[in-house]
Amino acid sequence: MSMVLPRLAPNRTPRAAAAVRIHELDDHASQGAEEVWEVFVRTTPEATFFHLPAWRKVIREAFGHATHYAYAEQDGVVTGVLPLARMRSRLFGDALISTPFCVYGGPVAVTPEAAQALEDHALALMRRTGVPLLEFRRRDAADPGWSERPALHYTFRRAITGDAEADLKAIPRKQRAMVRKGIQNGLASVSNSDTDVLHRVYAEMVHALGTPVFPRRYFRLLAEAFPNAHDVTTVLHEGRPVASVLNFHFRDEVLPYYGGGGRAARGLAANDFLYWEVMRRAGAERGARLFDFGRSKKDTGAFDFKRNWGFTPEPLHYCYRLRDGATLPENNPSNPKYRLMIQAWRRLPLRLANLIGPSIVRGLG
Repeated sequence: MSMVLPRLAPNRTPRAAAAVRIHELDDHASQGAEEVWEVFVRTTPEATFFHLPAWRKVIREAFGHATHYAYAEQDGVVTGVLPLARMRSRLFGDALISTPFCVYGGPVAVTPEAAQALEDHALALMRRTGVPLLEFRRRDAADPGWSERPALHYTFRRAITGDAEADLKAIPRKQRAMVRKGIQNGLASVSNSDTDVLHRVYAEMVHALGTPVFPRRYFRLLAEAFPNAHDVTTVLHEGRPVASVLNFHFRDEVLPYYGGGGRAARGLAANDFLYWEVMRRAGAERGARLFDFGRSKKDTGAFDFKRNWGFTPEPLHYCYRLRDGATLPENNPSNPKYRLMIQAWRRLPLRLANLIGPSIVRGLG
């Protein structure tokens, strides 16, 4: 018996009386259902790279978290999607998040009925599982009726032209001088899919920050999940990698996501040169017209670094619902109770930190 797959929503809105059905995208769903989900995301302006269905497998296989990806069907067409995952950790609590390890999330729908049905589905799942917290990571505005976390994370997005000379001139003078310093230091860049080199450089950087590192397998899974929508830009000094970043490509956007420089990077202006090379390559080679610098926490070095490039910080709207009696966790490095832990982590030998870090970071999405 063949399965009838849901179609994409046409340009017209389904009739108001149409019932909304919610289906879960799980291991029993057909490959066609995942393909329809992906096309919906790519053709719906409000959807983001982090709504793509491939994240479901990555989150589950890299970290062991349960995923609950649901889509709405109306009149036989897909009218909305909601990626959800349950973050369950002895150290950091229990929460349903859309979407952990991602900047943006929450339901995306083309009809009010589908949007409401997906929200109701998430709240019902929260009650059924007993999870104390449900969080949607919104880019533009919090969901009506939802509480919002105090502004902590900000995103940085700006148009680029694809013309290297024009894009370089658009960078503020002092930051542009740092890019030129990297060029004068003889830095070069390569673009490939070498996530192992990326991981070595990234592990050194986060250890210096006092943060556990992701497992190497996570970066490999991301490369496998988005084979034509990623690359790794690595900066070399005298043939040695000193900075590296994993970039995602979605529509006409480039998103440098996981990256940074090792100990030698600052003196060489390697981080400055790194992100210029991402911008230059993405504009010229992939036709990118928007540079998404990702999220950073306010009052951090990363926040100031991105603002120095001329990007305007835009607050992210992470909104939530709590079960009765539950409290909102503050699992971020800005929390004073983690200060001693961060200092102790920095003193660990790098090899030991890389060994035990992945078991901790799975709860810090």
